[in-house]
Amino acid sequence: MSVPPSDPVALFHEWMAEAEAAEPNDPNAMALATCDPSGRPSVRMVLLKGADPAGFVFYTNLESRKARELAANPMAALCFHWKTLRRQIRVEGPITPVGEAEADEYFATRARASQIGAWASLQSRRLGGRFELEKRVAEFGARFGLGKVPRPPHWSGFRLAPDRVEFWQDRPFRLHDRFAYILESGGWRVEHLYP
Repeated sequence: MSVPPSDPVALFHEWMAEAEAAEPNDPNAMALATCDPSGRPSVRMVLLKGADPAGFVFYTNLESRKARELAANPMAALCFHWKTLRRQIRVEGPITPVGEAEADEYFATRARASQIGAWASLQSRRLGGRFELEKRVAEFGARFGLGKVPRPPHWSGFRLAPDRVEFWQDRPFRLHDRFAYILESGGWRVEHLYP
């Protein structure tokens, strides 16, 4: 990549398409980094469920540690790493909740077992044992029977609106290519970075 394109989201989609063709599992997996109110960071893997100029979308239990941290400090960072392609993309920016209709629409596409799991999981809370989780799954399975499983009120999504996006491509002898896109009032400024 000698001259980067002017739009980081378009370049992201190019790299994601190549990752979908090359990565054997979860090319949409990304590390999500958050901080609690005291500044203590935490990071975990989540799955990207949408990306457009407005931002990068993922879903979670709103009572989880990540959601609580995002509510207290609505800034986050993402990192995509595709080992087979020897590429990485880092994204930083503010976080906002997705709308109710958008969350409902995505929830409806999930497998039924995943929908029931969203009701059953008390994400990030102490679990007494696997049987306790399986019992909750069975209870909610019975509750909804064969009918539609509605989206739980404690489950929704977030959108990270990028204000910095960095693309990293491995090169021999650690002389990697790095380009950073920084959002300014006039649009995206692109910087070529030392490896």
